Amino acid sequence: MSGYPHLPYSRRAIQRAGEVIASNLPWNEETEPLIRDAFKIANNWRDSHAFPMRSIRHSAIYYMRDVGLTGITAARLKRMQAIRRKLRRFNYGLQQLQDLGGCRVILPTISDVERLVRTIKERICHEIKTEDNYLLEPKIDGYRSHHIIFSFSPKDSERAAYTGRRIELQVRTQLQHSWATAIEAVGLFRGEELKNHQGSPEWLRLFKLMSAEFAEAERCPVAPGTPSKMQRQEEVRHLAHSLDAVATLEKMIHGVRGTDIPLSPYSHRDYYLIRYDHATNTVYVEPLSKVAATMLYHSAEEVMNRTDQDNEDIVLVEVDKIENLKKAYPNYFGDVTIFGQQLRALTQGESAAEYSVPPKQRPVQQRPGERINPSWLKGSRFPKPSVRKKRK
Repeated sequence: MSGYPHLPYSRRAIQRAGEVIASNLPWNEETEPLIRDAFKIANNWRDSHAFPMRSIRHSAIYYMRDVGLTGITAARLKRMQAIRRKLRRFNYGLQQLQDLGGCRVILPTISDVERLVRTIKERICHEIKTEDNYLLEPKIDGYRSHHIIFSFSPKDSERAAYTGRRIELQVRTQLQHSWATAIEAVGLFRGEELKNHQGSPEWLRLFKLMSAEFAEAERCPVAPGTPSKMQRQEEVRHLAHSLDAVATLEKMIHGVRGTDIPLSPYSHRDYYLIRYDHATNTVYVEPLSKVAATMLYHSAEEVMNRTDQDNEDIVLVEVDKIENLKKAYPNYFGDVTIFGQQLRALTQGESAAEYSVPPKQRPVQQRPGERINPSWLKGSRFPKPSVRKKRK
């Protein structure tokens, strides 16, 4: 557990810090000490969820392997700007937020999701505080996933400092993931908070209707107030045409620019700092060690904390390998491929189809001295892998 932060502040100090960062207190010479101290406490409270978050993610990985499931897992600490917006919107206290640490599991099918959720609920040692099955009862906007909030309950005294930290686990199918990340990606690209129901009513309506198509493909209930299949598909085709949605999604796939990822041939990082610049649609990715991760997260967020402007999306995420970074968070890379394919099929008179797992390919073994190729981030923008010549 070395390197994970503990919490040296009282509950009252955390509550007060939340009130300060949620306020519109101007940043000047007089208020700066108070505001800086509030962010210091708020950051520490968020960072103290890092160990419980990682522990629950690794529990999910263990149970997946134990029951023979394959999928992608990831975790992230909530963005400070997102924390501030949530505190303001719902009038919460900082300690009431239950998703400061979040884990994500993406599986191929509904049956996989049901099996993993059942296994976790039967076997995990942490207390389940709340559970929302948005597969059986999708949100009115069409969002679908299975959410469980855990209260971290360590078995030994060494981890007792983290007792009670709330960690959110989301388990979803690849098709549900494509919907959830596409609505975020379109929102990022358009500069709108579509996932928070703010922005173009036409795009929001299209996503709701597409969610119903996905739900039927996976033999699940559709969101409340959804029209019949025939009416729905006709409306999808009309909206897709008026929004030029298929072409827009294609532009997004090629319109997000990336930066090189400096990796040595033998480097292994669990954490990645993703920065998405709204003005230029550019994504920056920086691999980090556990020790440096939270410190650089605070530093990257400081400018936005001072100005209260959300010019960038900055998020610290944990994945087991860099190849899964884009798969777990495709919204930051403009990758709406699966959603776009399904929408195109619907506009051509077909129905949505449950995600099918591509055939396994034998992994290519990396040779000593070969650099990792980050070209998945943006095609030919990156150099091809080069092999060092052996000395004679």
